[in-house]
Amino acid sequence: MVEQRGHELVGRTSVELFAGGGGLAMGVHHAGFRPLLFNEFNNHACETLEASATRTLGRDGIERTAETKPEPPGEGEPAPLFPGDVRDLDLTAFHGKVDVLAGGPPCQPFSAGGVAKGDEDKRNMFPAMFTAIRQIQPKAVICENVRGLLRPSFEGYFEYIKRELTLPFVERDEEVPWQEHDQELTKLIKGGGGGAADQRYVVRHIPVNAANYGVPQIRHRVILVAFREDLDVDMDAFVQDVTRIRFSDDALLRTMRDEDSSYWVRHKEAVPEHVRDAVRARLPKGLGHEEENEERGVRPWRTLRDAIHGYGTDERLPALPKIDLEKLDRKTEQAGSITDHIGWPDARIYKGHTPNDLDRPAKTVKAGVHGVPGGESVMLLDDQVPDASAEDGWRRLHRYMTVRETARVMTFPDEWHGAGRRGEKMRQLGNAVPVVLAEFFAKKVAAALASVGH
Repeated sequence: MVEQRGHELVGRTSVELFAGGGGLAMGVHHAGFRPLLFNEFNNHACETLEASATRTLGRDGIERTAETKPEPPGEGEPAPLFPGDVRDLDLTAFHGKVDVLAGGPPCQPFSAGGVAKGDEDKRNMFPAMFTAIRQIQPKAVICENVRGLLRPSFEGYFEYIKRELTLPFVERDEEVPWQEHDQELTKLIKGGGGGAADQRYVVRHIPVNAANYGVPQIRHRVILVAFREDLDVDMDAFVQDVTRIRFSDDALLRTMRDEDSSYWVRHKEAVPEHVRDAVRARLPKGLGHEEENEERGVRPWRTLRDAIHGYGTDERLPALPKIDLEKLDRKTEQAGSITDHIGWPDARIYKGHTPNDLDRPAKTVKAGVHGVPGGESVMLLDDQVPDASAEDGWRRLHRYMTVRETARVMTFPDEWHGAGRRGEKMRQLGNAVPVVLAEFFAKKVAAALASVGH
């Protein structure tokens, strides 16, 4: 389906570090950037990139290389994929040839789900990102990470990261504490020094909830965007544009207000009356009418049901077949030519581990087979069975989400084929950037570059 999107574009180029399963890379490519290089350490993720490349990352594909000093590919040549530690790469051959350097450095040092050691954690790959910027000198940088970077305990180090990105050519000696380097950067920035304008960057961070950008998932992240200072991009205008409300919860609820509202019309064949009545019963009082969405120019949040039935992006996809609950056997594909739609047994819900609601955006997809306490990969079904202990005498069934349903929630195309076992595929999805979110920011970066003649 990617080949139908018309994104074989304008000669813009990109380099992708920490590519993982390819979410950010796909979004950047969809926005019109030709990939010149990928880097990823995990072998299964490299296999995923290879398996899906020609369908999701450009018709030229990718090709593994052991070369630690690779050359940019020519037009029509596959992009090199370096399957190793980014710190071993010498990217000087890409200097001046890259429009966007994109990447999501491993987030575990800053994630609430990890040990949160921050800069002391050996998995902190921001320093490697800055090395790449020094070598490549791209026009723009897009960097995605967990919202944990904004926690008060990391505030000082996060400000340091932004100052390093502002002056990436002021390199830190490995023996120098970051606090000392930060003092040097602060002094240079206040004095307006630190190299020529084409060596400095104007940096902003944007907290985002992916649902506000059309992703059928509540996913709080922070996006760092930087433009080279000599390009003179209006950064305030850029931030104002990317933070404008485009999708909202209120707009979704208005589409559910009446029996003939658009949400119920769209899912008329799929939603039983008892589910529709339950959803409408819990809507807040005094809700406006659906027409207010159009007046305000705000679209409804997309839901898990939307994703499963093919409405999770602007590109209409086929509805995924209903999983046969008699075949939760870990092996039976239930979607024909669409892969990874396999029922998984033994899903449980309990206090602190509540399931996804089909008629809300999904919970944050996390890097694991079953997520973490909170029920991130369990979904409540429409099906119900008699239960005398339930308030209304009925209990709704539940099951684990399939890998394909999870990929839909991450707005990955159905052509994406994850490598490895189920747990590895779910890990790749949980660590990824939703493609729709990545594409949105990459398009805005492209537009900003175009606005200043690049």
